[in-house]
Amino acid sequence: MDRINHLFQKILVGSIASCLYFLPVNAQDTIQVYKPLLHKLSADFRPEYVFQTNDFLRGENDHHACIDQAYAFHLSYSFQYDEASTIGRIYGNPYQGIGIGSYTFNNTAEMGNPIAFYVFQGARLLQFTKRIHLNYEWNFGVSSGWKPYNSITNPNNGGVGTALNAYINLGLYVNYSVTQHIDLITGFTLSHFSNGNTKYPNAGINNGGFRLGVAYYFNRTEEQINGAQDKAYIPPFHRHMTYDLMMFGSWRRKGVPFEDRFLADPIHYAVAGFSFVPMYNFCYRFRAGIGIDGVYDASSNVTAEELTVELHRTKNDDSSIDLNQFLFHQAPFNRQVALGASLRAEYVMPFFSINVGVGYNFLYAKGDTRGSYQQLALKIKLFKGSYLNIGYNLHNFNIPNFLMLGIGYRFNHNR
Repeated sequence: MDRINHLFQKILVGSIASCLYFLPVNAQDTIQVYKPLLHKLSADFRPEYVFQTNDFLRGENDHHACIDQAYAFHLSYSFQYDEASTIGRIYGNPYQGIGIGSYTFNNTAEMGNPIAFYVFQGARLLQFTKRIHLNYEWNFGVSSGWKPYNSITNPNNGGVGTALNAYINLGLYVNYSVTQHIDLITGFTLSHFSNGNTKYPNAGINNGGFRLGVAYYFNRTEEQINGAQDKAYIPPFHRHMTYDLMMFGSWRRKGVPFEDRFLADPIHYAVAGFSFVPMYNFCYRFRAGIGIDGVYDASSNVTAEELTVELHRTKNDDSSIDLNQFLFHQAPFNRQVALGASLRAEYVMPFFSINVGVGYNFLYAKGDTRGSYQQLALKIKLFKGSYLNIGYNLHNFNIPNFLMLGIGYRFNHNR
């Protein structure tokens, strides 16, 4: 019986120690076994300027006027870690949630009134006072309700090629805690809408402007605002190596260069690839490394051939008209693949990581696969080191390439 009691005590003590592993006793900090999450609703208004990135926005539309203004209303829900908790102290009091935004561009007939659905995350960058601090926030999702390009019914809209587009937003804002439940928000925001080259044309829409909003906290206390709480202990970070292996795939459309213009290739081309990136974890928030990237892009080095087709006008008329048509030719396999090396940096937060990379293809044929490439990806953490990868690839810093939709696994991952 004594042995059983002794074993039971060991199990109990071990279980408690495991629960408190990240919160050990310290001379200055207090163990915080559990702190409830904070929940809030936010609403904001965003008057924005539309950057004049294509002829349609510059005035080649049915109104013969620049489309340079946009207005958006956003509503969002988020949950937030207590500032005094371990996660709150390490990651700058992060919050994350879901949101919806309604946009209008004062040209409903040709652009529609899109609605964006997204996930988002933000955190504190600087604290000026106990009630005033500077935050960042990113949004990522999809937008629907666009009126896309159509050669017959909407021929002017070269900015949007599909009714469903990706939505990306980044903002900086000042947050002022007015009361226990109410915060005021004011800052700057940048937005991008694009279909990721899944259909042509894809010039995209880019906005920038102000954010004016209010947030309501359901369960925040004055002590949490004033920082009058016992702070959880931050365990020391042990630097280590991790190894990310990611496989991705997508599809794309291609604008094929021909003489002094680009032709819209009607074919959807497959894209697939992989990356292997050893990364050194410097601290809780940052890791970096050098990766190997391989890609197969069936649209690489596609060429166009002009054909002249003679058609008769009517059955009883011998006269005819000449129509110019184009035939597109795919390149052989060795001109569709490439292998490159890239420098990678990753900003790490709870639930999400943001990865950026700049690389150069060292094994390629020629043409489209020659040169540098850039990557921006959002990694959504799943379980046991696995993650979803939602990214985008550019060529030579200015040519849109393809989406990178994949799944990855992180070896030697220390939670």
